[in-house]
Amino acid sequence: MRATFHRLVQKDVWGIIRHYETVSGERLADEFYEEFLACVALANRHPERYHFDASGLRRANLSRFPYRVRTDSIFILVLRHHHRRPSFGLRRES
Repeated sequence: MRATFHRLVQKDVWGIIRHYETVSGERLADEFYEEFLACVALANRHPERYHFDASGLRRANLSRFPYRVRTDSIFILVLRHHHRRPSFGLRRES
């Protein structure tokens, strides 16, 4: 399978990378991006691994970074910080 992304996910990713660069530098930002890509790769191989949450979207938590990936036929809708803005991106249309 191949992952596809909502058009705003790139903006989400760059915002998160900038956040981590500001907070702790380039190394932490790089580590976030590597973990994000690994999570997407795992979702590609095993999409059923991730459970449905209350919104009806599949939820994949990055183990070290608290961001949410919505997968549905490996379509990434939003990347968000659940504790800061739990409803961010939920109105996006696939």
